[in-house]
Amino acid sequence: MVFFRNRTNLFISSSLIGLFAVSGFSDRILANDKKLLRVKPSEVTPAYPFLPPPRFKPLPNIRRRIQNRKETDFRVKALQADYTGDLWVGYGRGLTRINPHTGEILARVSLPNRAIGAMVQDKVGRLWVGTYAGLKRVDPRSNEITAQNLFLPSKRVLSLQVDKRGYVWAGTDNGLALISPDEGLIMTTLKKLPGVSANAMTLDAQGHLWVGTLDGLVRVNTASAFIIKQIKDLPGTIVQTLAIDSLGLIWAGTPNNLLVINPKTGQILRSVTALRERNVTSISFAKDKSVWVGTDNGLLRLNPYTGAVLDRVAGLPSGRIHSIAPDVGNKLWIGTSEGLAWVMPNMERAKPHLAFTRAVE
Repeated sequence: MVFFRNRTNLFISSSLIGLFAVSGFSDRILANDKKLLRVKPSEVTPAYPFLPPPRFKPLPNIRRRIQNRKETDFRVKALQADYTGDLWVGYGRGLTRINPHTGEILARVSLPNRAIGAMVQDKVGRLWVGTYAGLKRVDPRSNEITAQNLFLPSKRVLSLQVDKRGYVWAGTDNGLALISPDEGLIMTTLKKLPGVSANAMTLDAQGHLWVGTLDGLVRVNTASAFIIKQIKDLPGTIVQTLAIDSLGLIWAGTPNNLLVINPKTGQILRSVTALRERNVTSISFAKDKSVWVGTDNGLLRLNPYTGAVLDRVAGLPSGRIHSIAPDVGNKLWIGTSEGLAWVMPNMERAKPHLAFTRAVE
């Protein structure tokens, strides 16, 4: 199957989008009302342009020799595009900056602990890197660490989020911390987080923080750091990954489900049929509003309005997906348990970036 060959797009009028945002009607109810929702066989605008391949070889085929290769951790758990358009790759061997158009390695940042769990860019372009031994601030202009050794609730950083004010929230396996990005100082901590572990975070339209924990979802007021709402008893219980769609709805991935939730009411609008009983590990929305969903057994592209599967990506280094970065260097970048890969719309299979991928002996 040629990548992106078969697609189904839904035409949604501006009045319907307003209805979604205001009333929070479920997708299932709307789908049954043909007067409100019409399915058209027209194409989704692709997130990546269908360009001919460049004349130069786009990605390197030779990587540096790695000693003790069998013991190397190739998990790519964090991907972050910066303000220059470059891509930062956080994996088991540390932090690396690449040109996403060519795959060229531009810089390597030496970290005290190489196991990276999360990354985010603040409002002035600095990179915040969460490792399993604390949080670091990296200046992309110099590729130097400019802040570290913050007193977090735990040194194991699992998630990062920048709020609308520009403050950095660090989620650990033992609560949250709010950080002033300029001074690199802790402003407050939330150690008694229901569900304990801040596995994932996202912001809603009101600017409040949603945190995926071991026991569901928690909504936190970003101004006061007080808990506003808790949603428990979700299918799968543990929320591993979060994203917000263009309508302001929360997409939550659990070990056995992909849920769409109304942030105003906490109501589950839909359990995505194609992802039931599947371990959802990552979610990311592309510029064309389609949603990429990573699981422990493959990567899917979905229609966000119906949950229909539009594409499946073949040729990945591993089926276990840890991170997704759409629309970077005209490519979709995928971090897996066995390395980094990329794909474009006119490709039948993903291509591994061999500098980050276990070689086949």
